[in-house]
Amino acid sequence: MEQIKNIVFDFGGVLIDWNPVYLYSKIFEDRAEMEYFLNNVCTYPWNVLQDAGRPVALATAEKQQEFPQYKDEIAMYYGRWAEMLGGEISENSRLVKLLSKNYNTYGLTNWSAETIPVAMERYEFFNYLKGMVVSGDEKIVKPDPKLYYILLDRFSIDPEETLFIDDNAHNIDTARLLGFRTIHLVPEMNLKEELVKMGVLL
Repeated sequence: MEQIKNIVFDFGGVLIDWNPVYLYSKIFEDRAEMEYFLNNVCTYPWNVLQDAGRPVALATAEKQQEFPQYKDEIAMYYGRWAEMLGGEISENSRLVKLLSKNYNTYGLTNWSAETIPVAMERYEFFNYLKGMVVSGDEKIVKPDPKLYYILLDRFSIDPEETLFIDDNAHNIDTARLLGFRTIHLVPEMNLKEELVKMGVLL
């Protein structure tokens, strides 16, 4: 088995705690209405379309036409997007600096090109990444293999020398098919312990 030389991180759910509930729990007094809004109006699949490169302004305008009764709340999705950031998942994000001393560290994320700069300004771990591939810039989202190939080609990475960490099982499946070593990060898992088990130097 090849020695690990590169470590690739997903961001949301691995290094950054992002959740629309952080914003909309302040907007809706009725939790049931908030859940209706997030399950039927500004949904996760709708958000993924912006991660795939659709302009935020267009997405907002179309959604407001579809649900005029929620015009203001829809505007807040990107207008107050920063309030959906709950902060770093510090027990994981602090590992990036440590790992960057012995490994090439990268990011591979489904994220809107228009909102990623907000996170980059806020969190220090970005300074310790050699590079990253953002779905919104490439107009392709994980688990599409094409996004992984962009990472491999752009940074001359061999997947067999690379560990990929993500909290989404579908994204992990693609990485495994392409030859990456992987860690599927689940809530009860301690990432530092998993890295040590794989022989990663910290």
